[in-house]
Amino acid sequence: MELTMTLPPELEVYQEKILESKVSYIRALPDEERPTLPWESKVGGLPYLPEGTLPPMAPDGSPLFLLAQLNFSDIPPLPSFPTEGLLQFFIHDDDSYGLNFDDPFDQSRFRAVYYKDIIRDEDALEPGRHIGDSHHYLPIDPRKSYPLRFERAVEVVQPQDFHFNKIMGTNFFDQFGAQKWELLHQFGQAVRSHRHKIGGYAHFTQDDPRNPELPMELLFQLGSDEAIQCMWGDMGVANFFICREALERLDFSNVMYNWDCY
Repeated sequence: MELTMTLPPELEVYQEKILESKVSYIRALPDEERPTLPWESKVGGLPYLPEGTLPPMAPDGSPLFLLAQLNFSDIPPLPSFPTEGLLQFFIHDDDSYGLNFDDPFDQSRFRAVYYKDIIRDEDALEPGRHIGDSHHYLPIDPRKSYPLRFERAVEVVQPQDFHFNKIMGTNFFDQFGAQKWELLHQFGQAVRSHRHKIGGYAHFTQDDPRNPELPMELLFQLGSDEAIQCMWGDMGVANFFICREALERLDFSNVMYNWDCY
């Protein structure tokens, strides 16, 4: 798959090395808001819940809201990722969107839920529950459902992703002196991949919270997007990460959640 990018002249000498970082990912493309089937891939709306299954809740009994769900049978295959099943992301309606900033693995106020076998019979599922107006902080309107479609794409390393230092060297842009910040900005614009995606490199408005000694894959990213009324703080982005070994085991009990904004 071809990838074109326009680099500033000062960085053209590094183009071949940058292109060596190319990886595949899945671009998630929201369609216009409409009622969706329980098992559809989507942002917002009512979650898929097998009959007898309770929706996730926070420790105080307050509900978690569906942020997004991914039906992998409708998604182009990606190495290490499932080829079937449905993965859901829930978050809490509070001013941190369910994130424990001291422990981003704490799933008490967010949840990653995976169903390997999908029931496509609405009579065998929990009926849709009414979503009222008693939500105040969520980055989306949970009453609205935006179906997702998917396409395979390729990208190169993002400047905020910790892989950049491993590939291009720590403090790579320092060598350009007074041009450092302008070239960093131009490079970021040239390779930017900041919206909604599965796999690939992560985008951040601040810093990558991952530990390079314990690499984690980008599981899902949802960016601010006016078209789906999604806003993480001030034009921010949310990421979910997982270790590759756990991903291949379909074990989503140790997912890392992060969001940041300008």
